Amino acid sequence: MPEQTPPAAAPPASPSTPPAASGTGSRGLGCLGCAGLVFVAVVALFIQLTWDSPRDLPRTAPGEMARRAVRHSQEAYDVLGFTRTVPPGAGRIGVDAQNTLDAGDCYDGGLLGLEDETIDGAYRMGHDWALDDVPASQAVPGLRRLHRRLQEDGWEVSSYREGGKDGQDWSLFVQRDGGDERMSFTWFPDRRYFTGGATAPCAYDPGWTEGDGETWFPSDAAASVSPPALGPGRP
Repeated sequence: MPEQTPPAAAPPASPSTPPAASGTGSRGLGCLGCAGLVFVAVVALFIQLTWDSPRDLPRTAPGEMARRAVRHSQEAYDVLGFTRTVPPGAGRIGVDAQNTLDAGDCYDGGLLGLEDETIDGAYRMGHDWALDDVPASQAVPGLRRLHRRLQEDGWEVSSYREGGKDGQDWSLFVQRDGGDERMSFTWFPDRRYFTGGATAPCAYDPGWTEGDGETWFPSDAAASVSPPALGPGRP
């Protein structure tokens, strides 16, 4: 009988090759990651180019900002229909008539609005006034009329409340230009006391120089100015 040759051994099995789809998925995830990074970079660049830093403020004399705040108060005073003249000065708060100017801090919220730092050399001028012995017959129609007028003039109403018969205070708060300019009005029925106020946008005091080593406060900006008399029909 012819000699039988044993069958040749089968070649060893080779490791299985990962499916092509796996490689494609990895590359796809990698591309998505790159796209995400590009998107974040574009958004960051957009914010940087479009964000106006609060530190980019004009250098404006306190007298000019004082006139701006007083002008808003005077316009509101006329709409309210008050006829008394209030000279400059401060009496007893909550009791006497008032007509004063003051200046407060300006704040920098940072790029994301998460900071809360005061801006050196910057001030926000404010004008405050008040009248005593104001009856409901003057305050109520006056506030309603002022509420309508300010809306017509483009002011945004932040809050408006009519006190009603239970003795609650009447109040009106408005703003415009993103809150750069604000006004507030409150009438206290129990005391027959009416208060008003207006603030101008922030600005750098031209008399302040960065790094001069001298201590500066926002109240310094208001020290050289005083309000005119507040009264009906005044310029």
